[in-house]
Amino acid sequence: MSWAFFYKYRERFGVEPLCKTLQVALSAYRRHAARLRNPALRSERARRDEALGVEIARIWRANRSVYGADKVWRQLVATTLCAWARGGKKVAAATTAISR
Repeated sequence: MSWAFFYKYRERFGVEPLCKTLQVALSAYRRHAARLRNPALRSERARRDEALGVEIARIWRANRSVYGADKVWRQLVATTLCAWARGGKKVAAATTAISR
C-alpha cells in the first residue's frame, strides 16, 4: 500500500473516512504510523532492506546510473560492506530492483 495518498489528503478528509472509503483497516494505518515514528518497531527484514537501499543507491550512482538490477546485485554481493550489512544473510536480487 502506498501511504502517500493518506498523507496528502488526511488533513482535508481525515484518516478514518479515507480508511473506510479505500477499505483499509484503521489499525493498518495506525501500525504504519507507529513504525514511522519508531523504526525499532519495523521488522528486521525492513530495517536491513533500508540499510541495503542506501548502499544500492550508492552503487547505482557510482556507475553513472546505468547499472541494471543484475549488475548492482553482483557488485553488492561482492562488496565487503554487503557481508556486514546483511548480517551473513543472502540478499535477494529483487531487493536491488526495488531499492532504486
